[in-house]
Amino acid sequence: MARHCGAMATRIQARLNTVCSSRWLQDWHLSLGLSGARLTHAGAAERLQREYDAVVIGAGHNGLVAAAYLQQAGVRTAVLEKRHVLGGAAVTEEIVPGFKFSRASYLLSLLRPQIYAELELQRHGLRVLPRDPYSFTPLLEDRSPPRSLLLGHNMAQNQQQIAQFSHKDAQAYPEYEAFMGGMVSALDPLLDSPPVDTAALGKGSLLQQLRNLRALWPLLQAGLALGQQLPRYYEVLTAPISKILDQWFESEPLKATLATDAVIGAMTSPHTPGSGYVLLHHVMGELEGRRGAWGYVAGGMGALSQAIAHAATAQGAHIFAEKAVCHVLLGRDGRAQGVALQDGTEVRSKLVLSNASPQITFLELIPQKQLPKDFVQRIRQVDTRSPVTKINVAVDRLPSFLAAPNARDGQPLPHHQCSIHLNCENTNLLHQAFIEATHGHPSNRPMIELCIPSALDPGLAPQGCHVVSLFTQYTPSVLADGQSWDEQARNAYADRVFNCIEDYAPGFKASVIGRDILTPPDLERIFGLPGGNIFHGGMSLDQLYFARPVPSYSGYRSPIPGLYLCGSGAHPGGGVMGAAGRNAAQVALKDFRSL
Repeated sequence: MARHCGAMATRIQARLNTVCSSRWLQDWHLSLGLSGARLTHAGAAERLQREYDAVVIGAGHNGLVAAAYLQQAGVRTAVLEKRHVLGGAAVTEEIVPGFKFSRASYLLSLLRPQIYAELELQRHGLRVLPRDPYSFTPLLEDRSPPRSLLLGHNMAQNQQQIAQFSHKDAQAYPEYEAFMGGMVSALDPLLDSPPVDTAALGKGSLLQQLRNLRALWPLLQAGLALGQQLPRYYEVLTAPISKILDQWFESEPLKATLATDAVIGAMTSPHTPGSGYVLLHHVMGELEGRRGAWGYVAGGMGALSQAIAHAATAQGAHIFAEKAVCHVLLGRDGRAQGVALQDGTEVRSKLVLSNASPQITFLELIPQKQLPKDFVQRIRQVDTRSPVTKINVAVDRLPSFLAAPNARDGQPLPHHQCSIHLNCENTNLLHQAFIEATHGHPSNRPMIELCIPSALDPGLAPQGCHVVSLFTQYTPSVLADGQSWDEQARNAYADRVFNCIEDYAPGFKASVIGRDILTPPDLERIFGLPGGNIFHGGMSLDQLYFARPVPSYSGYRSPIPGLYLCGSGAHPGGGVMGAAGRNAAQVALKDFRSL
């Protein structure tokens, strides 16, 4: 297999001149994608009609979920996507010939179980590949071989691994998992309904006010479930995650590994107050009934988006790629009446749901004079700082780590299926990487989450080769001293990341066939992520629940009647969760039935 992949690598490298020219990659990729877009268009609908009951702006996973639920309820729905491929950030793209990458989002866990069942996603082709073990942290240390921390779903084996560093921590770990699990179970119901509309609680007749009180039930449920532990759970939500982990554990490799879930995708340090919620957000999911499990989607993340799209079109929804929306059409009464496309086409509808970010929706698609000034100001003030640079890499062999060398036959070992955490020996390393970025400099030792989905899904790459996903931080959106993220800066940072990986897995750099570097400006330009923020806005407590995207508009409705926000910028936030799309569709459907 290695010889087969090596021969292919030689052919590809001849075309790529050793390291892929991003310009060549872009041209090659777009020419491939356009034909795919035409197939998507033709398969979804014969032609775009001029009137629907509902139009969804953007075919990200939330937009597709919203469309599926609306169409399922009999609301004639069209989805309009500006790119040539469906899925938003949940896409599979062949960046290097023969290598299929989950180009932006790359793991699945948070998708709500109701969506799996209600949209019958398995019937529509979704296949998930669970991972066990799921976390691997190799160390750089002066011993041979270096130690590593491997975590999975077997608690006894986890305790054995942790005991390498601390017997006390090994004993505490099951209790910590149970504690966090209790908090997740209590907060979980809040994800599946709109935040309480506090303004409506005191309005209307007495009967209407009593009905409005029912909206408080999820909050009351959460409070009752938290019970006497509420003060401790409150501390988790508000304190730095480093403080919480210090209360439980003493070994740095364990604390740093757990802390990655608290800072991933966020411009925060483990020492930042409130970082605990981001950790909770990342352990709220489940796969096949197992809480907190993460897995790969067979065929890449685009296969998930395709399954949701199939669920929508099977009900009769129309989905179109390469249909960029220019602005939302408004009636004389200020109500949304459809959308205008960049080619001049107008599509009328009674409902408009936007899967775009709040910034694009309200600052680009709606005339500012139609919105309250304080609302516009708050949208502008949403924290969208992003620390993320995603690097997709094609390699001709599996990385061989000093802490866990490869087998002679080159076949994947258990740790290859994991999220592999590099530069995570201690939480201070993560904090230092964060501090450098706050001063406008990419981290010297970035936090790296390395995943190899082809270890479980070999069809993503040619035989013997692999696709590697590098989710790295911290890289500021705006560099110091007026520098730009030009080709030189992008490649310099990628080289720095590769040098770090080489320290843990010698030979990695020699295995590279091609790479795709996505800095925060690239993530914004390609995927519409504001500031490159994967959540459409920070997941800090001041930008959650009642305040997402802004106070008084957290229930998916907007200041424009008939216009709804259904993307990650709405409650409950980012990640491939689908909850915002499902919840927004239910709110819009209720309004539609009262028209």
